[in-house]
Formats: sequence, C-alpha cells, structure tokens
Amino acid sequence: MTWSQLKVTCKVPHLDTLCAIMSVIDSAIMIEDYSDIETGLKTVYGDLIDESILNSDKSIAACSIYVSEDKNINEYISFIKSQLDENGIDGKIEVLGTDEEEWSTAWKKYYKPTHIGHKMVIVPSWEEYTPTEEEIVIDMDPGMAFGTGTHETTRLCAELLEENIQAGDYMLDVGSGSGILAICASKLGAGKCAACDIDPVAVRTEKENAERNACGNIDCYVSDLLSDVKLLDGRQFDIVTANIVADIIIRLAPNVGAFIRKDGLFIASGIIDEREADVDAALKKCGFEKLAAKHEKGWCAVLFKKP
Repeated sequence: MTWSQLKVTCKVPHLDTLCAIMSVIDSAIMIEDYSDIETGLKTVYGDLIDESILNSDKSIAACSIYVSEDKNINEYISFIKSQLDENGIDGKIEVLGTDEEEWSTAWKKYYKPTHIGHKMVIVPSWEEYTPTEEEIVIDMDPGMAFGTGTHETTRLCAELLEENIQAGDYMLDVGSGSGILAICASKLGAGKCAACDIDPVAVRTEKENAERNACGNIDCYVSDLLSDVKLLDGRQFDIVTANIVADIIIRLAPNVGAFIRKDGLFIASGIIDEREADVDAALKKCGFEKLAAKHEKGWCAVLFKKP
C-alpha cells in the first residue's frame, strides 16, 4: 500500500492549534519543531545534530500525518484549509510522495453514491444512479470544498437534519463547505436556506452545487462564522447547522442563539466523542436544551433546542 505524507507548516506560536486540527484526522501525528535548539549548538546529549536542523528557520514548525492510498486525501486537505482559515493561521499544505495532479483527481474514485438518513442519496456528478421513487437525489461536485457526504460528520449532521426539518423552515448552515447540508434542507422542503463559509472557493462551489440541484432558494455568501450572517426576510432561522469542530462550536455557542427563533434547533457536528461533554456544557450554559445525539466511528453530532 502506498502512503503519502500530508504536511502543514506554520509559525511556532500556532503549532499547538495546528496539532489539534491534524489530530482530528489522525492521532498519529509527526511534529517538527526546532525552536528550542540553541544557535551554535553542535550536539544534544552527545549526539550530533544534523546540519539541516541547525540551519533551519527556528520560527517555523510543521505537523504531518500519513495517509494511505485508500483514503480521500482531498477531503483532509480541504478540512485542514478550512480550519486554518477559521483559526487565522497562515499555513502551507504539502503532499509529499504523490504527484500533485494525481492526488487532485484520484480522490474521485473513492466518492460513490452515498445514502444518508432514510431517503437521501448523494451522487457525485460523474456517477450514474437510478433512484427509487422514495429517494431524494442530491447531485454533488465537491470541487476543492470539504463536504462530499462520505465523512461521518456530514452523514450524522444530515441525518439529524432530515429527522427534524419541517416544510417551509428557514435554515442556516455555518461553515458550509460544499453546501451539501443547505442542499439537503432545500430538497427536504425548507422554505429558504443560507450557506456561509469563510473560504471564497467553498462559496463558489456551493453556488455551483445549488444550481446543479435546482435549489434556487439557497443564498450562498462569504462569512467568518456568524460575522456577516444575514437574516432572511428579517426573521430568525428555524434550524441552524454547523459541521465544524468542537472548539469552533464552543466559540459559536454564546452568539448562535441570536439567529435562532424560540424553540428553534441547532445541529452541531464534527465533534470527536471525547469532546461531546465540552460542547454540551458550552451550549447548556447559553440556555440550550439537548434533545439528541448520534455517534459513528468516534464522531458525534448533537441536536439542541433554543427554549
């Protein structure tokens, strides 16, 4: 099996945050941080120090994971990029050991029709699929945006959305990536949807995917989390989704309630099981009531109500 090194370089002060982001994908991370090595030092405990380390830029550090050929590396890259943007980190992403053209297109072979919930099927634009009468087909081309529907976090979030959205609801997706959750909501009968992301590339992909699925009721725009969110028709949203990571959801907790109507719902995903309690505590502190949670392969999605 072939493995590729996915390496992200950043300034040393941001290393801890970068490691936390990378650990979401794989707990086996490799860290390169030489900031503690003194200038002019030749040995450490009697061992010679490599010249490349001695001459390296001590203000720069890196974190790497190794990705097997049966994994969708493009999803990982898109996730890392979105989290770097969310945390204000200027990071350089590299794939070592694989030709760039190869990894930028090879991920398509791992992206097949995916069933979500009871009746939704996410179908990549290059695949042919014949649905049953009950199935709702979502035609997706993720491009370079995170959110193809294959990851557990997206599936869990979509399942909670399908089970709780009502016809005519106004829906907001924060950190929307490919726009998949807003498209799901639209296809399930939402009245109007908003999909916002900090990455202009993601927003462009959202618009293309919405048009492909004839979802004319989705408003896609750039926003740093909730900073530029617009109320549709001046009313609060019936349901808000955020498939991000635990730390960002906790950061959203004090402010997201202002965008949700009384008895409205907040669905949060991208949470590893170990952080569920932290997310619960943050949302409950802000007055939200927990209604449900779904788990799959170490990931968690939670459903809260605004009393």
